[in-house]
Amino acid sequence: MRASLSLDLDNLWSYLKTHGDAGWEDYPSYLEQVVPHITALAGKADVSLTVFVVGQDAAFDKNRELLGSLAAAGHEIGNHSFRHEPWIHTYAPTEVADELKRAHEAIAQATDRQPRGFRGPGFSVSPVILRTLAGMGYTYDASTLPTWIGPLARRYYFRSTQLTDKQMQQRSALFGSLTDGLQPNVAYQWDLEGIQLAEIPVTTLPLGRVPIHVSYLLYLSGFSARLAETYLKLALLGCRLRRQGPSILLHPLDLLGGDEVAELEFFPGMNMTGVEKRLKTARFVTMLTDSYAVGTMEEHLADLGPLTRTRRP
Repeated sequence: MRASLSLDLDNLWSYLKTHGDAGWEDYPSYLEQVVPHITALAGKADVSLTVFVVGQDAAFDKNRELLGSLAAAGHEIGNHSFRHEPWIHTYAPTEVADELKRAHEAIAQATDRQPRGFRGPGFSVSPVILRTLAGMGYTYDASTLPTWIGPLARRYYFRSTQLTDKQMQQRSALFGSLTDGLQPNVAYQWDLEGIQLAEIPVTTLPLGRVPIHVSYLLYLSGFSARLAETYLKLALLGCRLRRQGPSILLHPLDLLGGDEVAELEFFPGMNMTGVEKRLKTARFVTMLTDSYAVGTMEEHLADLGPLTRTRRP
């Protein structure tokens, strides 16, 4: 069965911005560090993946060669919004349209690829976003994470912030709600009044609905490497028994350690070195490729054929 591997190319400035830290306005970046690691990981595993790019990064001339190298290596390029604000679901319709179109144009110009898939920052999604994507000719959205632990993750995250009341309100839906665990865990079609748009959720553990993306696996590995690998084996077994090809998510911090990005020490797992993280992440990807034919999200969607399940936004 086909599985997909994707990476949200969140940059240093975008994490600082969401965390409410000073200095993000200067757009500090670690793209020069992480892009070669992405290419090396994919090359060693012999897979193509989907990279969701932030439009603001694509708009900077200094990043064009780096981002273009990902496209040239055969990876699918997706849209991850322009400003990377996890409260994009609160935007007015005109602001949503401007945000998505600005990102699309900057990414297309930088990579010579037309994005056809979108993932909202912080898994942020709304009916307005979905209808705007469909109107732009996108084929799929990938912004849902069907898990119940969102409020726990948000509480853990907020412990390390010094946000104002306004900033807290903006981020009040970060990582989702308890009821997200009731969302479908397999691909389906959004019912947008005759307009088609597929949804490819980030796969969570069948039945248990806890995350299995790589950042979570690295967190578990901080307690026990064997625990993390056993957990992933059970998750992949559960997917196979349900005839489900998982969509697995990566982040840049799955390839960068606290010794390389000290500014982000508040993230889980940043007590590991970059070398340690890259070895563990490569192992998790190998476990996935041992069980599935792994490719991009476009390939995954094409392999699924017509989607019969529908859902209203």
